[in-house]
Amino acid sequence: MNARPDDSPATAKPDGLAEAAPADADTNTTAADERSPFELTLHPLGLAAPLRWLALGWRDFRRCPGIGLFYGACFMAMGWLLMTVFEQAPAYVLALSAGFLLTGPFFCLGLYQASRRLERGEQPDLGDSLLAWDQRTGTLAIFGFVLLVLEMLWGRASLIVFAVSFDGMPDFKGSLLALVNPENLQFIVAYLLVGGLFAGLIFSVSVVSIPMILDRPTDAISAGLTSLRLVLTQPLVMAVWGALITLLVVLAMLPWFAGLLVVGPVLGHATWHAYRAAVGD
Repeated sequence: MNARPDDSPATAKPDGLAEAAPADADTNTTAADERSPFELTLHPLGLAAPLRWLALGWRDFRRCPGIGLFYGACFMAMGWLLMTVFEQAPAYVLALSAGFLLTGPFFCLGLYQASRRLERGEQPDLGDSLLAWDQRTGTLAIFGFVLLVLEMLWGRASLIVFAVSFDGMPDFKGSLLALVNPENLQFIVAYLLVGGLFAGLIFSVSVVSIPMILDRPTDAISAGLTSLRLVLTQPLVMAVWGALITLLVVLAMLPWFAGLLVVGPVLGHATWHAYRAAVGD
């Protein structure tokens, strides 16, 4: 009996020939997912790819606005909580606000799950997105712990920069003015260098790792190495993506974190599409 073309997926060969896939598709998928992070295929990305991911993220936000607004409200509430709790310690606010950039991929896990459902033609719901971590609890816990440690190190480093730059800690307004005052050039350079170092490191190991952990059976180290390899092999497009994320989050935080209501979930959905575009099956 002759099989129909769509019954036998084929894998393209360099010379244009095709080889039929094994009959057991599940076994084949599992074997592919368990390959070394250096064996996974990384797709070439164009400089316009980040804009396409944002467009897809906006589309997903419109398709399930309730879920997106819930997570956006959580991001905004976290900002307000920081402002309230650390009103008398503005350096903590600046450090922990920067943590949005560092730990954002982990907090957006439920948004990845929603985009994953939409991609499969399923209708996402809030309960399912909130329990997305339950599918890969151990691996996500390990990766989340690593991000938490790095966030704590960044917070400590930022406080040290403030401590050695000023005689006493300035108030909130004074902290913001210090970041733009040309007389504090050494402080500004040191703060940006330290923050850029931590942000660049965490971005490199997490840009696609958490969506990858959610989507396929892999371990935290393999996911982190795959993400790092993507950044190292395609630095320009990933630098554009990182710059867009930073710019949008900073702008969203300026009006009392209100912009995070929409920007947060759109970036979460867009990150899922970045992973799907970059990491091959």
